Amino acid sequence: MGEQLLEFEKPVFELENQIKELKEAQTGQSVDISEEIKALQKKVGKLVQEIYGKLTPWERVLLSRHPKRPHTVDYIKNICPDFRELHGDRYFANDQTMMTGIGHIDGQRVAIVGIEKGRKTQEKIKRNFGMPNPEGYRKALRVFELASRFNLPVLTIIDTPGAYPGIGAEERGQSQAIAENLAQVFSLKCPILAIVIGEGGSGGALGIGVADKVCMMEYSVYSVISPESCASILWSDPGKAEQAANALNLGPKKAKELGIIDEIIPEPPGGAHRNVELAFKSVKDQIVKDLKVLTKIKPAKLQEMRFNKYRSMGNSTILNGDDSDMPIFTTNS
Repeated sequence: MGEQLLEFEKPVFELENQIKELKEAQTGQSVDISEEIKALQKKVGKLVQEIYGKLTPWERVLLSRHPKRPHTVDYIKNICPDFRELHGDRYFANDQTMMTGIGHIDGQRVAIVGIEKGRKTQEKIKRNFGMPNPEGYRKALRVFELASRFNLPVLTIIDTPGAYPGIGAEERGQSQAIAENLAQVFSLKCPILAIVIGEGGSGGALGIGVADKVCMMEYSVYSVISPESCASILWSDPGKAEQAANALNLGPKKAKELGIIDEIIPEPPGGAHRNVELAFKSVKDQIVKDLKVLTKIKPAKLQEMRFNKYRSMGNSTILNGDDSDMPIFTTNS
């Protein structure tokens, strides 16, 4: 367990250990220490609020990558129990990183497209550490078009550091596959809902991230580039990832301010990994609520709204000449 703790989580873990020890000590004893346990539990609650209420952007990145944080496959299993996976892009291969299929969420039939990172070593290798190849994006587009043909709403679940940058992926048209997804999604006649559950990295996320409504979980991040890659480009030192993350001001609050996302899904105190059942419920409730609204909108209106949403993105104070909130990078810093 200790190996799966982030540095800022340790004070909470230590207090919770004390509570566990007191509960075990009280078993079979005549001395009542329930008041002491309650006092410690209140202290834990207060400490969680203090720590997680003032996380730095870099700490948010670490939390979005937490080894115990629920993944795409976990959400699918819990909110769509009859999920039936669809495989292959009909061109090259089946990308295991990109999960696609059909199922029901609270009685509503949906098409689901999500990126899975894997948890254990062999599973991470199988899932390519959450970095899709071009065949993954082509598989996603195949399911997008299938959903549009049969008027099924689409749910996309995003959790990736970015698209795979390997030579083979580039040879097979990585950038073209992502670009085609971006272009074709605007012509789909079905509703699209996207949720960032962990990392939303660059074009790898955008390849399935263009939607009528985009939500982010409270402790997720959505960025044009990963902090490590940003630090490598700016300072030739990936070790400065924390500096890059803080400068990029990663997090859902800023993304919502800029109009990149539409809504933030609250997480359990301390993050989704501390109460996965509550996290599943929060995400499912959001999906059900949004799909009820989106499925009532006529296809032509959906397409118009989707186009206008992305066409107007960026029309903020930055375009009006006020760039005071933008991070300033220098190679000497």
